[in-house]
Formats: sequence, structure tokens, C-alpha cells
Amino acid sequence: MSDISDTETNKTLIPTATPTPPAGSASSSPEPKTHTPPPGPAPVQSHYSFEASGENAPWAQTFRLIKARLRALSDKAGRRMMQRTLKIGISARIFHPETGSLGLRSKTLQYLEESIAQWVMSRDVLVFMIPTVNTNGMVHPSNVRLRDYAKHLDGLVLQGGADVSPQSYAEAATRPEWNGDRVRDMYELELLHEFIEHGKPVLGICRGCQLINVAFGGTLYQDIASDVPTAIAHVNELYDNNFHELQFPPGSSLNSLLAMQGAPLVNSIHHQAIKDLGRDLQVEAVSVGDQIVEAVRYKKAPFVMGLQWHPEFHRASGAALLDCTPILDSFLRTARETRF
Repeated sequence: MSDISDTETNKTLIPTATPTPPAGSASSSPEPKTHTPPPGPAPVQSHYSFEASGENAPWAQTFRLIKARLRALSDKAGRRMMQRTLKIGISARIFHPETGSLGLRSKTLQYLEESIAQWVMSRDVLVFMIPTVNTNGMVHPSNVRLRDYAKHLDGLVLQGGADVSPQSYAEAATRPEWNGDRVRDMYELELLHEFIEHGKPVLGICRGCQLINVAFGGTLYQDIASDVPTAIAHVNELYDNNFHELQFPPGSSLNSLLAMQGAPLVNSIHHQAIKDLGRDLQVEAVSVGDQIVEAVRYKKAPFVMGLQWHPEFHRASGAALLDCTPILDSFLRTARETRF
């Protein structure tokens, strides 16, 4: 085994001549010769630095650029969606053909009462009446379904009108004139179901409030005067000029929304009312004196509410009546938040 190190074995020993000292000079030892090994290969310089392999790598910069552009596009689309004019559907009133009549009275008519459309449009939204659909019609069959309206519209208003049929809550009419409109019940119950399934807000007015209760298994007084003799008059010849005060029970969301207006006064144009409350519904308001239910809310949806009075008639009847625009604004705000 050699005692020479690896470094020494790599050196090339070059013999040197001993110089002859000049004449007359003293003999001296030669200067030691410093030996420098021949230059080896230059160290290889890497073109892939630490910085290039990190956040400053080209692929990382490209990824950040694409991500920023996608975020900008998403934000822009979100702003456009939020700014898009709301589209609110209103259920149709139905005029059924009269036996023996001619002209329009012999046809089925579907229509809106003007005030309800104008009240909703007062917040600068588009209103569409939703017609019934008849997929089995012999004249003009269609593949359109009520669920298509729930998909493309942002919210639903169930307007007032004819009585809810007792058949819709498994009862028989106690008088022939209280048979109600079973055809309209089936149409609006399907509409209500589809809008709730799509997560869209629903506001029921008068009959619409009663229908929401029936949809969740509740029942109705077929006639308040007959079924609750101690009740105040909830309808008379004054029509929308018949008023009474409201009371908000504990936990009512309407209390915080409307209580700043003082004693709430509303119109009263209904001879039927909620009797047994439907499942998952909460009472939001009652009439002072007889505790007849005047508003309900479905607890398992962002906004499904029924009002027994007609808010669309309030301004025409005087400034003393409850200003219900906060309810409308809450409904429309939910429509904006749930339309994505």
C-alpha cells in the first residue's frame, strides 16, 4: 500500500537541471521550484438554478397568470349576474268557461290583477305571468313543464283569488259555494313545489298564504264567520277598505322587519283562513283580537312566506297602512342570492 496521497499521484513530476553558479560566487543551494499542475477541466455551470425551480419557474408564472385571468373572468361574471334584472313569475288567476256563454266567457282565461304586477315591478324587476301547462292537450300539446319556469325565473309570487278547494286538504265543502278552484290548486301546488326544489323564494298573497299552508299538510277554516263566531269581520262590502291591526308573536322575522312602523294596520279581504298549521311552518303574524293567522313562513327554505292581506293595495288605501316594501325587498334580495 502506497503512502502517497491521491493528490500526489495525480501530479506530473518534471525533471529540472541544477543551475551552475557564476564564477567566483559562493556555491548556494538552488531555489525550490514551485510545481503547478496542468489545468483540469472547468467546472460545469448549471443552467437550472434554485430560483428557476421555485416560484420563478416559467411554468409557475404561467399558472399564476392563468389563475388570475380566470379569477377576473369569474368576478366579472358574478358582477354581471348580480346586476342582471330579476325575473319574477306570478301565478295566473283562472277564469273557467261559463256554461251556455259565448265569446271570451266560453273560454278559459288566465290573467293577472294589475296591482300585484305593479307592486312587484316597483322595484325595477321583470314580471312574467306563468300559465298553466297541458302536456296532454289535443290542440296545442307542449313539452314545456312548470319546472322549466322554476329553472329560468328567479322567484315566485302566488297571487290571490278564488278559494282553495277543501279537496286539497282532504275535506268536503260544507257549502257548495265553498268548493274552491281545485284546478288552480293543482297548478299552484306544483309551481310551489318546483320553485322550492330549485331553491327559489316564494311569496304567497292571501290565497297564496293559504295554499302554502295546505301544501305542507295544513287545513283551513272554510268560512271564518261560521267556524270562528267570535272572530272579527275579515271581509265585508268595503273590500280593500276593511282594516285590522296585526300582532307579531315572539320569534317572528316580520317583527324586526316591520315593527319600527308602530301599530301595523292591514287590509282584510278573506273569508277563509289557516286552521291547522302545516309542518315546518312558523306563524309570523296574527290579527289583533281573534288571533287568526295572518302570515306564515316555511322554516326550511331561505324565503317561503305567506301574507294573508294584500300588500299591493296598501298605498292606494292610504299612508296609515303598513308599508310592506321591506317584505318585497327581502324576497327580492333572496332571489338575487339564490339565482346562481
